[in-house]
Amino acid sequence: MAVIECVPNVSEAVRADTITACSTAITRAGAILLDVHADDAHNRAVFTMAGDDGSVVAASHALVATAVAAIDLRAHRGVHPRIGAIDVVPFVPLAGATLDTCIAIAREFAAIVAARHALPVFLYEAAAAAPHRQRLEDIRRGGLDALASRMQTPEWAPDFGPDQPHPTAGVTVVGARMPLIAFNINLATDRIDVASAIARTIRESSGGLPAVKALGLPLADRRLVQVSMNLTDYRQTSMRRVFDVVAAEAARAGMAVVESEIVGLVPADALTADDALAMRVRDFHLDPIIEHRLSQRTSVGISRSSAG
Repeated sequence: MAVIECVPNVSEAVRADTITACSTAITRAGAILLDVHADDAHNRAVFTMAGDDGSVVAASHALVATAVAAIDLRAHRGVHPRIGAIDVVPFVPLAGATLDTCIAIAREFAAIVAARHALPVFLYEAAAAAPHRQRLEDIRRGGLDALASRMQTPEWAPDFGPDQPHPTAGVTVVGARMPLIAFNINLATDRIDVASAIARTIRESSGGLPAVKALGLPLADRRLVQVSMNLTDYRQTSMRRVFDVVAAEAARAGMAVVESEIVGLVPADALTADDALAMRVRDFHLDPIIEHRLSQRTSVGISRSSAG
């Protein structure tokens, strides 16, 4: 059986009942819920599910319906950039699956979501219909208000759905991509300028490390700042490499690393136990290896990043 992974990001982490409802929607639709990561400061939850294409698509539709009904983006507060209640839905090929299959799934899924929920949907990454909309950060640039303005121009009309955001759910982005690693490093300072400067140094778009996207975020309740990253190809730039560079840049600014954190799961060849110890990976005992979770076919529950 070909295995498809889907990693939807939902703009809610604080209300436990909403997270439970989203999780229940996924499992009742037949997908294997491998992980739920809820971050209070980001006010964002990342669900990792897997299964055959039918169960994953059905579970993704159930999750979208739950999130659109439960989340009002107008009342949302969180440090992570977002444009939608169900912010991004990427389909990822795992065992026996291909990227082309995930592209086809993403495009059909996006069309149905837009029609069912009167929700504007953009395609991104390998499923993108235009090069200038391939990168998620380009679609999100400036936030929802800026995107709503751009949507009035022909080059930024959504791929599916109305030409203005849904009044409570905003806009959704759907795509297909290869596995990436969402990886955060928390610094022992509240100086956002330090985190932002490190993010500029390491991200590929600024001339830094290959296949690294990064931004600095404040964790005000913890009096820390965070370098929040996506490693889009961990074989080009490994977790350990990016950790060592961030730690060195922080030390140069007179700051220390508190811990690192994996959002979701990682492939087995991306992380060793020795590297996890050296990088001070939070909650490593929960086993963030996707192959292990798939073999168990069960979720270990919700991991949470919170104040305190």
